[in-house]
Amino acid sequence: MSTCHGDAPRAGLLPNPTIPPPRAPGDRPIIVAIVGPPNSGKSTLFNRLTGLRQKVANFPGVTVEHRMGKAKLKEPHEVFLVDLPGVYSLNPRAEDEQVTHDVLKGERADFPKPDAVILILDSTNLGRNLVLAAPILSLELPTLVLLNMADDLKQRGGKVDVAALASELNCPVALISAAKGEGIDRIQQFLVGTAVRLNAPPPKIELPVLQDVPKCRQWAAKLGVRASYQAPAPPLWTRRLDAVFLNPVAGPLIFIAVVIGVFQTIFSWAQPLMNGLQSAILISGSWMSSVLPDSPLRSLLIDGVWSGVGSVIVFLPQILLLFLFIGILEDSGYLARAALIADRTMAKIGLQGKSFIPLLSAYACAVPAVMATRVIENKRDRIATIMIAPLMTCSARLPVYTLLIAAFVPNIPVIHGVLSLPATVMLGLYFLGFLAAVVIARLLKSTVLKSNRSSFVLEMPPYRWPTWQSLGLRLVDRGKIFLRRAGTVILAVAVVLWILAHVPLQHGATPPLEQSVAGLIGKTIEPAIKPLGFNWKIGIGLITSLFAREVIVGTLGTIYGIEGDEHSLGLQQAVHHDLSVAGAVALLVFFAFAMQCFSTLAVVKRETGGWKWPVFQFCYMLALAYSGSWIAFHITNIFLR
Repeated sequence: MSTCHGDAPRAGLLPNPTIPPPRAPGDRPIIVAIVGPPNSGKSTLFNRLTGLRQKVANFPGVTVEHRMGKAKLKEPHEVFLVDLPGVYSLNPRAEDEQVTHDVLKGERADFPKPDAVILILDSTNLGRNLVLAAPILSLELPTLVLLNMADDLKQRGGKVDVAALASELNCPVALISAAKGEGIDRIQQFLVGTAVRLNAPPPKIELPVLQDVPKCRQWAAKLGVRASYQAPAPPLWTRRLDAVFLNPVAGPLIFIAVVIGVFQTIFSWAQPLMNGLQSAILISGSWMSSVLPDSPLRSLLIDGVWSGVGSVIVFLPQILLLFLFIGILEDSGYLARAALIADRTMAKIGLQGKSFIPLLSAYACAVPAVMATRVIENKRDRIATIMIAPLMTCSARLPVYTLLIAAFVPNIPVIHGVLSLPATVMLGLYFLGFLAAVVIARLLKSTVLKSNRSSFVLEMPPYRWPTWQSLGLRLVDRGKIFLRRAGTVILAVAVVLWILAHVPLQHGATPPLEQSVAGLIGKTIEPAIKPLGFNWKIGIGLITSLFAREVIVGTLGTIYGIEGDEHSLGLQQAVHHDLSVAGAVALLVFFAFAMQCFSTLAVVKRETGGWKWPVFQFCYMLALAYSGSWIAFHITNIFLR
């Protein structure tokens, strides 16, 4: 990635650029919208132009996500880029398409109309993509048309006459490769030129007007027979791979093998990194303990904050590895094939292939998964997908699963050299959540959310090698989100829990943990959770984990840190001391099913327009978690006798 020139700020100095106010001539930075069909390389280009100087937010009043970032340009030019949802046309059918339409038309009161547009198209699929050019150019905004994936076009024997296309469209056209950074200088010239033109003093420069919009549509329709463009054949290796990956028998088996390989690799690769991070946390904690004087402040910092937050941060390597593999599968084009394979399974439970993408994203986090259901046009299918999305095993469950599996499951091979017992248990938990989602979806779609099945159309991108830049930015983004949660939600819970564990004072001294406010809360709910094999300490963790699932790890770290010598061997040993094997199995099942995320409930409420569905979702998942844990606890006890 090229660096900034002159005295331009470096990436990282502007992590949260704000949306400028409505435009007054020469009074605010320029806003340029990046528009294009899905899978055209929009996000790759946005990352290339902004680096890390970007933020993700929702448009006010809707759950549609957009990214805003400051382009890396020479001073004094300042241009903000907005990455709009991908569309095939400006005739909106879904919520995300409506937002793109409204922003480009200047019909959103809360967001200024863009000053210019960058239209990015897949050069290997111009016959379909170029149809979007006509409505975009008819907006009469300064527009730069980018033909992306020029490297793929050349390798596959395709050609495009850029000059002829620019003449036909009556606007500048550039052939680029966003992934490799080719042609980025031309985009920067367009952005600088736009900024100079719009910040120039009066008289106002008139915007270029498209002379013949019907001509553009006609050109797009006849594209296949024009000499200025040769449609490239699909790559030979893409056709050969699809013959295997999309095979009705081999395809699902390969997908299962990929999933198994991912989880086994996560365990084998992450463990040394986690051990190193754990050692660093313990050493730094011991150093702080030796430096700070014996006081309530030291107890708060060491027993509360360091034990609580540090217990969660240690799982960062596993989470980053998970997102690394998801990024590789997505950027390579394989996940689109997985969606097509999943469509056959979706049909059997009454859903469609479009539900697969939100459900897949739920393995990262249920919040964006719920928001991603806006691509589903059928309202009943959309609600059904929202109802089961939190059953997918999100990354917030990973620290809980890893802690309990490491404490109770021996690291022995199941298939020597291929699969270990901990990886098998983890894979089983992921399958358990998926199986529950299938059953619930089938029940909903055959009763209260019954509807006709709609068609599923998905454009298959060619297979590509993922780029390190794209993967790196993805990992940085996910790492920041994880650490932000650790530094806010988990930190706040750790501090509050430490305070509750030290009051009320008894004769001026800290009470025993069982007699503190925190202990009394745990003791109060202990009768309800005792049939599941949980004690009052686990009960405190279940309450705090309502804010976020992984908070229970920090909560237990704080509790055992406060208790001191009795459980000073480490969090895994402490949990093993307080839970039976049957109780650990029950706790794993509880976390597989329970809705322990207020953020998800808030998004579901906003998405469905009321409290009816989020209340139903919380209640059915809690009932499923309790009953499933009770069954798991008693069955495990029977087997252990």
